[in-house]
Amino acid sequence: MRDMIILSTLNARYSHASLGLRYLMANLGEFESHTQLIEYTIKSDVNKMRDELLAQSPRVIGFGVYIWNVNETLALMQAIRAAAPDVVLIVGGPEVSYEYDEQAICQLTDYVITGWGELTLPKLLAQIIHGPKPLMKVHIGEQAKLADLKLPYDFYTDKDLTTRNIYVEASRGCPFKCEFCLSSLDKTAWAFPLDAFLAEMDNLYQRGARTFKFVDRTFNLKPETGRRILDFYLEKTHAHPDDPVFVHFEVVPDHLPELLKTAITQFPAGTLQFEIGIQTLNTTVQKHISRKTNLTKARENVEWLRNESHAHLHVDLIAGLPSETMESFAQGFNELYTWGAHEIQLGILKRLRGTPITRHTEDFAMRYADAPPYEILENIGVSAEELANFKLFAKYWDHIANSGRFTQTLPMIVSNQPYERFYDLTQHLKAQWQRSHSIALEQLYIEVANWLTARNPEHTEHIRAAITADYIASGVQGKLPWMDKGLTVQTRTQKAKHGQSRQERHQSE
Repeated sequence: MRDMIILSTLNARYSHASLGLRYLMANLGEFESHTQLIEYTIKSDVNKMRDELLAQSPRVIGFGVYIWNVNETLALMQAIRAAAPDVVLIVGGPEVSYEYDEQAICQLTDYVITGWGELTLPKLLAQIIHGPKPLMKVHIGEQAKLADLKLPYDFYTDKDLTTRNIYVEASRGCPFKCEFCLSSLDKTAWAFPLDAFLAEMDNLYQRGARTFKFVDRTFNLKPETGRRILDFYLEKTHAHPDDPVFVHFEVVPDHLPELLKTAITQFPAGTLQFEIGIQTLNTTVQKHISRKTNLTKARENVEWLRNESHAHLHVDLIAGLPSETMESFAQGFNELYTWGAHEIQLGILKRLRGTPITRHTEDFAMRYADAPPYEILENIGVSAEELANFKLFAKYWDHIANSGRFTQTLPMIVSNQPYERFYDLTQHLKAQWQRSHSIALEQLYIEVANWLTARNPEHTEHIRAAITADYIASGVQGKLPWMDKGLTVQTRTQKAKHGQSRQERHQSE
């Protein structure tokens, strides 16, 4: 009987499918036939996972470890070690690729693979199973030539294609050096052979995949490559307009040549989404984090995308960066709001292991949490209280602005001072509930209305009309205090955009 191997990870949620594990599976060589890929989520029960994994009688279990699952993976590995001490444990992934000597999970495991794993894992397995036993605990991952890697897309099951996000990559690495990002450690970006990649995408499409999320950091870095990929999905969309694809890309904000624009304009609404990293609009902060975005060009491109295309747009901002105060962040937020993106995704700086952001720790008194996700707690320019209030702001911004459920009301909320007015609203909501989760949507509508009418009592009728329109459009079944009639299943069916995604809600404005 051959030795059983298991590759596993704990995803943030079920809809996420691990691309990294599938790359490892595809490149295991002789070990592929007796390896199982088993995925869980960070909410899965530890004892149930342990029992399911050990029921396969594995000799080796390898875990993919990330910032979002390191604690849960450690707990699972401890349970496995206690129940089956002879099982060989291997860990790999971004979280254990740096500073591994000080990590409890690396102390517990038998072997650590840092960085790329496709070539290194099968070599390590050969030593474990065939001998001689590896002498070293830590194995530095060998970077493969992308043309030599077997692509992993056959390891998405039919169920994956219909129930989960399908992650794909046309390239790896990043030429930029943003100091908060692990990709800053890459020397450049490397492209997979395009013909082979598109053949795999066609196979996924023929099997039923319709949602494709690209993990490339710089999709539009090479316009000719980007255009061919866009044309591939355009052809599918035009051939079957009643069965469209949905494609998500991360794009460089200040690089949108005409070659890409002419393709982008042809995508219908609901088929194309861009995630656009801005991170800061403070040029001094940009220099401190080695970011070189041309903000004038970035604004022109975002505005062009909003006005001339149907693409759904996310723009990203990060609070807590070195030399960024909350005052300058607010100024940047107010400016970014005028660019017209559908969503502003707000994040807080994290000290990812291995990133060069640590060079600023002393100069800017950067203090981070010791536990994942290692968020900034305070620095010389931003207090702990300010960051706590920002996190509340970010959660409510997602609930209200990014959700697309307040399209009529949002302009009234933000007026000509988006950050200041929304901050005031979040403080009002905090006073009501002391939390930003588990709040009924109906109650959120009521309190937003209360806040608006308290500041503009002369516009109460107009405010309630906007809130009511958003409430009906949200698909909620119920009744706001000032409504004559409650919403029924029938009125909801007639009037509501019930069941729409947030992208659809934004683009039906």
